[in-house]
Parts: sequence; C-alpha cells; structure tokens
Amino acid sequence: MLSTLLKKYAIVVAGGSGSRMQAAMPKQFLPIAGEPVLMHTLRRFHAFDPDMLLVVVLPEAEILTWQNLCATHQFTLPHQVTAGGKSRFQSVKNGLEVLAQEEDGVVAVHDGVRPFIDNALLTAAYTTAAESGAAVVAVSLKESIRRVRGASSKAVNRTAYRLVQTPQCFRLPLLRRAYAQPEIPLFTDDASVVERFGHKIQLVEGSFRNIKLTTPEDIVLAEAFLLQERNSVKEG
Repeated sequence: MLSTLLKKYAIVVAGGSGSRMQAAMPKQFLPIAGEPVLMHTLRRFHAFDPDMLLVVVLPEAEILTWQNLCATHQFTLPHQVTAGGKSRFQSVKNGLEVLAQEEDGVVAVHDGVRPFIDNALLTAAYTTAAESGAAVVAVSLKESIRRVRGASSKAVNRTAYRLVQTPQCFRLPLLRRAYAQPEIPLFTDDASVVERFGHKIQLVEGSFRNIKLTTPEDIVLAEAFLLQERNSVKEG
C-alpha cells in the first residue's frame, strides 16, 4: 500500500562518451531502430508511470545536441534536463537538485544507456525501495570468476557475488541526505553512497536483457531485442 501512495521520480544519467563504442557521438545519442538510445530509455519509465517526473542529466556541452535531437524526432515526452558534473556522484547530485522542492517519494537512478527495463522490474525496484528505503537491481553471475593478485589468481565462489545494474531506487529523503556526504573514490554507484551513509541495501532480481550499451556489439544486440519485441506485439 505504501508504494502506491508515494510519488515516483527517475534521474536518468546520460553522461557517457562514445570511446568504447568507437563512435563519433556520445553513446546515449546513438540510434537503435531509428531513434537515440536515450529516447527508448525514457519511454520505458513513462510507460510505467506517465505521471512520473523524469530528470535527464547530460554533459552541459551535449544539452543543445539533445534538444536538437528531440526536435528532429518530434520527441515530446515530458522531462527536465540538467547539466551533469565531473563525476557520476556530482551528476546525480545535480539531478537531485531538480527535485529540491519534492518532500518524499521513491526516486530511481538509472543509466541512460539501459533501454530495456520493463514494468515488472520497475515495479519490484520501486516497491522494495518504498518499503526498505533502498533497492538495487542485480543479477547472478553466469560465468566463473577469479580473484587476481599480482601475477597469480584464485578461483572464488561466484554464488557469493552479484552484478549490479540500474535502476537503483531509494526513498528521496534518504538519497538526498546520503548525497550530502563528501565524495570519496569508494562511490562507484548510488548504492555505495547510501551504504556509506549507513543504510542497508536490498537486492532486487534483475534481468540479463537489461543490458548497458557500451560496445559496438551491444548495439547489435539491442537491435535484435527491439525487433523481437515488435514481432511479439504483432503476433499478440
């Protein structure tokens, strides 16, 4: 019941470059199925909750590019844009500033280049965060892993580890207080910031379809996912 009463927000961080993607433009702007990746991501949140306030965090130098892309693609889905910082920590903090007038709710922080979140995953993440304060999407490891120390390595139990994804969802007041801490190198994601603040993190089962588009191979996979989804709709 609590989760249905709380307002929902999303901070979509899209500060990547095209370096590992070997692309001339930032990866969040690369087209899949004819539209920039970031548009696909925002549509997933909007479909989940049309009343949700969406905040997009972009490098300041790329905001005009995004505005031009929105005009070109006639993308009118409501969202607010703010400039990011020099680190992910600073970018999320800037995103939280847009929500400064909001008192409570559940906020998801999500990678702009993860366009395959679905309603079931979002429902689980938001509901768990509403109840426990902090929920992070994660998946089990498929392959064996080894701990490397210098020139040697040792097998470790993969069942003791998880691969962390986004969205990472939090009660808004909790995330706001956690981001009032000074930034340290340990902060690799939002969960690490909240955990350092002293709050336990609940894991929510993620999906291997919830990929982060990072390399050229990921774009090929993304196109295949979208084609599969569209064929499923036609068959349905």
